[in-house]
Amino acid sequence: MTINCKGKLLDLSSPKVMGILNLTPDSFFDGGKHQNQDNILKTVEQMLEDGLDILDIGGQTTKPGSEVISADEELQRVEPFLDLILKNFPELIVSLDTFYSKVAQHGVEMGAAIINDISAGRIDDELFKTVAELKVPYILMHMQGMPKDMQAEPHYDNIITEINLFFAEKIKTLKELHINDIILDPGYGFGKSLEHNFELLRNQELLGFNDYPILAGVSRKSMICKTLGVNPKDALNGTTAVNMLALQHGAKILRVHDVKEAKECIKIFDSYQSVQIL
Repeated sequence: MTINCKGKLLDLSSPKVMGILNLTPDSFFDGGKHQNQDNILKTVEQMLEDGLDILDIGGQTTKPGSEVISADEELQRVEPFLDLILKNFPELIVSLDTFYSKVAQHGVEMGAAIINDISAGRIDDELFKTVAELKVPYILMHMQGMPKDMQAEPHYDNIITEINLFFAEKIKTLKELHINDIILDPGYGFGKSLEHNFELLRNQELLGFNDYPILAGVSRKSMICKTLGVNPKDALNGTTAVNMLALQHGAKILRVHDVKEAKECIKIFDSYQSVQIL
């Protein structure tokens, strides 16, 4: 459970926290919040103080109904702030949330150490090859459909079996390209109904047959908001509850907006796990 992030080894035997930094004007929770240098540097500094392990930077909105922007536009959003962050925090492990090979290439050359792809290589045919050449870990996410239409009418006969078959096919391709550091993301909220999300959560440890670390990204998502009848702004408590369930079902990385609370959740989980059963 150790991944090599451009020479920095990340041990996932204890779960880690990935903090979200959206550089988009229209993300579902923090759209437009991070648009100037001072704000971004203060945000990253606070995340690090709170215990951040990985910073995930994205310039593409992928909420339900969103339209895909071009690689060039995404790069314009990401490049200056990625440069700023890595110059000020050179030891930080940065994950780049992109499905474009061009963005991945530029980002890793600048210092990003992980590629986080919601599309599983289905949008840019060159992405897998590029990741292989860059020799960085790859986050493989499941999504039924594309952001524009993924929540129209998601359907599964057996969600765990179907997602595992999807992962198996993609992992085979990645392994053939000698991409060995693979992290699996079930894709909560990406082409799944409320019931699908909770069924997936309850059986999450079955994904990848326990051979690959699992990333859970549930932070302030609709599965929490709909269940509690709240908006994303008021979904922190629900997020912590679901994060704990994700940890109990095998998650090794929590992708979150709120680093401090996620780190505390992991500390409690680790203490709980360390107690010997009588």
